[in-house]
Amino acid sequence: MGSSRLIYNIKQLVNVRRESRLLRGAELAELPCIENAWVLTEGDRIADCGRMSELPDSWRRIAGDGSEATANHGEFAAIRNAGSATGAGATDWSGQSIDASGRLVLPAWCDSHTHLVFAGSREGEFVDKIRGLGYAEIAARGGGILSSARQVAEASEDRLFAEARGRLEELMRLGTGAIEIKSGYGLTVEGELKMLRAIRRLRSAAPIPVKATFLGAHAYPPEYRDDHDGYIGLIVNEMLPVIAREGLADFIDVFCERGFFSVEETERIIRAGITYGLRPKIHANQLHLSGGVETGVRLGALSVDHLETMDAGAIAALAGSETVGTLLPTAAFFLRAPFQPARELLDAGCAIALASDFNPGSSPSGNMNLVVSMACIRMRMLPEEAINAATLNGAYAMSLGEEMGSITAGKRANLIVTRPIPSVAYLPYAFGTNLVDKVMIGGEFI
Repeated sequence: MGSSRLIYNIKQLVNVRRESRLLRGAELAELPCIENAWVLTEGDRIADCGRMSELPDSWRRIAGDGSEATANHGEFAAIRNAGSATGAGATDWSGQSIDASGRLVLPAWCDSHTHLVFAGSREGEFVDKIRGLGYAEIAARGGGILSSARQVAEASEDRLFAEARGRLEELMRLGTGAIEIKSGYGLTVEGELKMLRAIRRLRSAAPIPVKATFLGAHAYPPEYRDDHDGYIGLIVNEMLPVIAREGLADFIDVFCERGFFSVEETERIIRAGITYGLRPKIHANQLHLSGGVETGVRLGALSVDHLETMDAGAIAALAGSETVGTLLPTAAFFLRAPFQPARELLDAGCAIALASDFNPGSSPSGNMNLVVSMACIRMRMLPEEAINAATLNGAYAMSLGEEMGSITAGKRANLIVTRPIPSVAYLPYAFGTNLVDKVMIGGEFI
């Protein structure tokens, strides 16, 4: 738990809300901000905020105090007290009061779709893609998900945990303050449980919220390629009971796609997960009009993710539901696929989030700053829309909306302090520059 901290002289305090809720359609373009602001944190929570002209005298005296406060988060303690990203020495980040002149402060990114736990990289497939092979072709040759499954099978749980912890530390420094992590590179009872147990260890060690998703239905292992019922039986009868007994997952996910899991197979697996208390998420409409969106809406999915391939029916189904459409622009970019139709989704009134899809095959980056830039540049989202989608709606897409995603009293004090910049729009505009000066996690700067 951190002590009290006052950040003052903030050029702009971004996404300030008395109350928060999932945003839909045109609402995402509304990004409430306070100019020349302050924000006070107490322990690991946001206590209050306002204009500098309204700063109470009792808190005004804190400014310039400079008293020290320290915290310890176990295995993540090594990243505490790191220097400023800019190397600037003028700001005392360790003090009880921090002068943020010229800087923006915004809620930390909420990355609601990642595959952070994996073993090894797949740059060979990257070269294959440059030479013209497509995602499905690489998968048919034993690459893609199956390649990562072989690497996970050879790795220990300790190795999976250690490598994922290093990735998570890096993402936290880039501003990620909450994350969802999927299994799905195990594809055996042992492999899936090993991944989920590594995620559980991350959840225990990390100072940010970590949500776990069971994605055993990511692909069919080679031995079950012609025996779909056999593998689904393995998921339903052997994996799910252990996952439920050990409390290893919050959500269940299925890759609903041509050549992977059909609508009927998806529904069978999702319904089994629901009986064990796992709320559904679905990989939907990435490569084809798979029916995944409509299936997710019908089953009450928390989110349907990817959505590169959409038609009027799928958009209408999503718009008429409480399901979040999670867009993953860096995956479309890396695969040279069509980008998600964000403008059509927003105009239809859909609730959309942005996430990184960090994985070794189709999005080997978890940098949410790049995700926000790409959403603006390639999907024509306004900066305000992209920031809302990557913070507040991202939080709701992993059932964290009451904890994260906005500057709201009582929410976690997981915040980004930018370098001195002219405006909110400069964040996605200057896409090649790291504009994150400092990140606060649980009321302490890391």
